[in-house]
Amino acid sequence: MLKLFKYMKPYFWQCLVLVLAVGLQVFGTLMLPTMMADIVNNGINNNDTDYIFRTGIFMFLVTVVSALGTLVSSYFSTKVSAGISRNMKRDLFAKVLSFSITETEQFSTASLVTRTTNDVSQVQQTMVMCLSMLVRAPLMAVGAVVQAFVVAPDMTWIIALAIGILLIFSIVIIGSVMPKFAVFQKMMDRINLLTRENLTGVRVIRALNKEDYEEKKFKKANEELTKTDLSIVRIMQLQTPIMMLVFNMTSLFAIWVGVSRLSFDMSYLGKMIAFMQYATQVIMSFLFLTMLFVLIPRANVSAKRINEVLATKSKIVFPEKSLDIFKSKTSVEFRNVSFGYKTTDGKILDNINFIAEAGKTTAFIGSTGSGKSTLINLVPRFFDATEGQILINGVEIQNYSEADLINRIGLVPQKGYLFGGTVRSNILFGVENGSGEQMKKAAEVAQAAEFIEKMPKKYDTEISERGTNVSGGQRQRLSIARAVAKNPEIYVFDDAFSALDMKTDRNLRKALKKITEDSVVLVVAQRINTIRDAEQIIVLEQGKIVGKGTHYELLKNCRVYLEIAKSQFSEKELEAELALTHGKNTENRMSQKGEK
Repeated sequence: MLKLFKYMKPYFWQCLVLVLAVGLQVFGTLMLPTMMADIVNNGINNNDTDYIFRTGIFMFLVTVVSALGTLVSSYFSTKVSAGISRNMKRDLFAKVLSFSITETEQFSTASLVTRTTNDVSQVQQTMVMCLSMLVRAPLMAVGAVVQAFVVAPDMTWIIALAIGILLIFSIVIIGSVMPKFAVFQKMMDRINLLTRENLTGVRVIRALNKEDYEEKKFKKANEELTKTDLSIVRIMQLQTPIMMLVFNMTSLFAIWVGVSRLSFDMSYLGKMIAFMQYATQVIMSFLFLTMLFVLIPRANVSAKRINEVLATKSKIVFPEKSLDIFKSKTSVEFRNVSFGYKTTDGKILDNINFIAEAGKTTAFIGSTGSGKSTLINLVPRFFDATEGQILINGVEIQNYSEADLINRIGLVPQKGYLFGGTVRSNILFGVENGSGEQMKKAAEVAQAAEFIEKMPKKYDTEISERGTNVSGGQRQRLSIARAVAKNPEIYVFDDAFSALDMKTDRNLRKALKKITEDSVVLVVAQRINTIRDAEQIIVLEQGKIVGKGTHYELLKNCRVYLEIAKSQFSEKELEAELALTHGKNTENRMSQKGEK
């Protein structure tokens, strides 16, 4: 919790004004019982109406000043806590954006959402209380005890007894509630995770008729959360009745002692009234302090969770500035690259070597889990290779700044993702000051122009969150258009054509070929037809390269590629492909003889 107090530095002067306002409020509140005692003893007992009137006016002015102090302290405590909350959320958001996939998976999306919203709100609410009450309650308690001693020293034992009971009660409450807060926050993460899973996978759940199963799972988690919450609330609800019991007992003892004194000293009436008011102030101060001591551990749990995120350093570090790079021709090279997750044994990729040149398409194909997506995720440094080197234009990617590296790459992921906004804002998302002509050209290349023109507002048509108001194929084409609009040096398509029909796929690849003469194109695909025209096809199996060449070369020389072809082509189609392979080889031999 203390680590988050750095966020208070920009609000030093506001906090100083707040403390002064609280001091003014406490001073006024402590003055009132003494003045009331004076009115009773000097005014009412002596039937002095002038004294009552003068003191009453002064009491009114003190009340107004105290009320102003309350207003000022409330205003600044709310303003400061809201500012701290804003800055905390800003830093958390920026930190999460800087995370690599490894750090994001370490916390989980649901937990990061909870930490950025619920945990920050918890800290903010506690700070609102702390900024005023943490100053007010101790000052009020100490001041009230001192004033009570001055007014009626023979009754201070009553307050001492009340304070002792309240201290014991506070320690028991805090000790009982503290461990439950950490459990409660983890259960909140679980609820958020289940909610997110159900919202994201609602179609799959319905398709498999698993609504009842998911409801039972959520119900169980929700009941556990409710049970923990109720146990916390039950303990905290003991505060009010115990405080009221202590207050009433204090008042009863004060009246009992006071009545015994009144029989021989009528001036004791004012002292008794003042003492009871001071006793009330002491008890209320302890009530607020107990509430704070209960809230602070809860906020401390949230603060620790926030600090965990803020203190986590990304394992992928970019230099502030790229090395001076002499660009001759764009290329991507993998030299003896291997990669493995720390959480798993073995290598996902093992000794990968290839060069992808500008103007040529390098494609990757293989069975599920062969490492295709992992391989191309190394290019934009979503992960760092555990062994070997990855070079862009002959320079290791670790020597590029983050902005420089990402600006060179146009990535289209497996699942096309669209942001809430318009078609225009989505296509030009990665382009600063993009023009309408640039946007339309990108849409044409991505085969998206036709359906965009049919939309109600064309390029200004609203796109809902995650693009749920367009089809999967349209979403994918808009994602491709976003990459094309960027005009990058390196295009990375991670199975980006899977949602497209064969005709659209073919037309899109032809259009891409025309605009990528100076760019490297990396394509991951499941369908051979998508990559058959690629100048270089790399076949992966269990993280290793088992074949490299053109479509026809691999049909002849690579067993894995041939097996994939058998699974995708009919017997007649495969025979025709193999016949073409034989023809290609004959042509190559004849051309080699002619050269000799």
